[in-house]
Amino acid sequence: MLAEVPLALMYEWMEYASRKPFGEERADLRSGIIAATIANANRGKGGKRFKPSDFMPKFGRRARRQTPEQIGQVMEAFMRAQNAVVERRKSKRG
Repeated sequence: MLAEVPLALMYEWMEYASRKPFGEERADLRSGIIAATIANANRGKGGKRFKPSDFMPKFGRRARRQTPEQIGQVMEAFMRAQNAVVERRKSKRG
């Protein structure tokens, strides 16, 4: 099918997609917005503010491998944040 599309039309679609994304890229953005909203609503005071792009897949780049220590640090920070939320909810209930 692409072989039958004139080059000028292909460029027009590429320009349109860069201004108004559609398809899977747009779906990833919508999911990123939802995930960032939830993460920001549950982050601690003074915590890092998340952006939708923090939750969107990055294609075409080589993924950096994390060391087991780095993975452990991320999990530890996540658990501390979750425990803080649980404790805050407990203290509000009295």
